[in-house]
Amino acid sequence: MPTTTRIKIGGLVPFTATDYPGLLAAVIFVQGCPWRCGYCHNPHLQPRTADSPLDWNGVLAFLRRRVGLIDGVVFSGGEPTMDPGLGAAIDQVRALGYRIGLHTGGTHPRRLAQVLPAVDWVGLDIKASFEDYERITGVTRSGEPARDSLRAVLDSGVDFECRTTAHPDLISQDGLLALGQTLAQYGVRRYAVQVFRPQGCADEALNAHGQSLRDWPCAAVSDALAALFPSFELRRG
Repeated sequence: MPTTTRIKIGGLVPFTATDYPGLLAAVIFVQGCPWRCGYCHNPHLQPRTADSPLDWNGVLAFLRRRVGLIDGVVFSGGEPTMDPGLGAAIDQVRALGYRIGLHTGGTHPRRLAQVLPAVDWVGLDIKASFEDYERITGVTRSGEPARDSLRAVLDSGVDFECRTTAHPDLISQDGLLALGQTLAQYGVRRYAVQVFRPQGCADEALNAHGQSLRDWPCAAVSDALAALFPSFELRRG
């Protein structure tokens, strides 16, 4: 029977082994994001269109057919916590027996806190020091909701990782280490640094400077970050 849930879906990946640690999953991409990070890999998902490109009932029907073939479903974006229909959508997918993953930049901490009890794992993007977010997002005081979202995730007890996309034009090596120290002080136990990749990025300047990142951050910074967390990963590809 069709549902009345309204959530704007901009895309669907039917199978991934990398978006939910340890599980085979599908990824649902939710439309809309209030931030304009230059390195965004999905800039086409930043606006919210009048009509959803994918029908939610069709997505649910697809997921019913995948029961037993995949283990989890990840809500990504865009920024999924921007959509008022996120909680209802998560509940319907969870009712099918899937484990729920959530990728978020922490733009809407109240909605994030509301859905966390139904989420099994969170990938929380931390873009820079909370005082320096505007330079990344283009939005004044955007570090405040990001900080509140980190606190909500920590308070929830849900399994999670923090990750930072690193580009030398946006964060220095000293800044990256300082950010890691801050996150460790908050109690983050799993941290990943994702070295910038040009795929999907529409910022020509970042792409032009992003070809020389093979040895960045340097081994000393990577080693120092690894010493701060029980689990640390440097992701280059």
